[in-house]
Amino acid sequence: MIWRRERAANRQALLNQCPQRGALTLQEYVKLKFGIMSTARIGRQFLIPAIQQADGAQLAGIASRDGKRARKLADHFNAPLAFDSYESMLESPEIEAVYIPLPTSQHVEWAYKSIQAGKHVLVEKPLALNAREIGKLIRARDKAGVTVSEAFMVTYHPQWLKVQSLLKQNAIGTLRRIDASFTYFNVDAGNMRNQLALGGGALPDIGVYPTVCARFATGLEPVSVTAKVEFDPVFKTDRYASVELQFAEVDMSFYVSTQMANRQTMVFHGDKGFIEVSAPFNSNLYEGDEIRIHNAGHTETRVFRYTGVNQYCLEVEAFCRAAAGRKQALFTLEESVLNQRVIDAIYKSGSSGKRVKV
Repeated sequence: MIWRRERAANRQALLNQCPQRGALTLQEYVKLKFGIMSTARIGRQFLIPAIQQADGAQLAGIASRDGKRARKLADHFNAPLAFDSYESMLESPEIEAVYIPLPTSQHVEWAYKSIQAGKHVLVEKPLALNAREIGKLIRARDKAGVTVSEAFMVTYHPQWLKVQSLLKQNAIGTLRRIDASFTYFNVDAGNMRNQLALGGGALPDIGVYPTVCARFATGLEPVSVTAKVEFDPVFKTDRYASVELQFAEVDMSFYVSTQMANRQTMVFHGDKGFIEVSAPFNSNLYEGDEIRIHNAGHTETRVFRYTGVNQYCLEVEAFCRAAAGRKQALFTLEESVLNQRVIDAIYKSGSSGKRVKV
């Protein structure tokens, strides 16, 4: 553990010596060395390119249980290191942070092992399959003194910061209702989203997004939920959920499905207008990243467009700043607990057919 303390001390000393040229340019001097745990598609398609684009990050290595696959992917992305096991990557002093895109059922296990190895951890959502599991990670994080975050990239996108700001300014008056949807069609038996043992299902995969975005934008927490949850007769995973969330003074309705035509929507409705987010979850999809705010009489519409935004890159840059000890808002494990409690309550209500406290 001595080398880890020395490395952290040297990193902070160098940051302190850097000229004050802005939040991101400081990170050009010291880059956080990332290891990618597995060759999963989301890593290949989104996070590895984001790490390579981000200020303050460096792709240092790829790990896989198949050493040849790790080497092939490392060569493709010009990563210097390839590991034939996750354990060997965690043992390497050349890896300072780990990104975990493993199947959901393995997130807590490998996040915990990574923390124990003294690594900073960025782990794909959902972090856990129930809120109780996350407490173990909080205790380990606090003891190790590392940065750990669930990868909710939406919370770093400027469109969601704008929605948050508009609501704080009462731009649509008193918020009364939120409506959302997130659906896609996937009946591939080999896909982890359709495998119960791996943590598949609509709610773990996409149900977390409407809940996160509503909580993030409003700063409010739901108090109860009523839900209908439908399970696939073959896969046994939840394929459709219709959810009614009750906040103190705001109602929310949303549905998610893994077996419906592709759709993503999110609307915040107040007494003086409403806000529509055109690509609320997958940035640069469908109509692009756009917020439309309408007044009560539909006589005025303001549009805010965000072009060329890579929310994964923004997520990585924020994570690097937090890991470097700089002041940076990050999606914390405490936030993960609150969001997972909502998902847990949805399942409970769906099973009982009754309203359930969150």
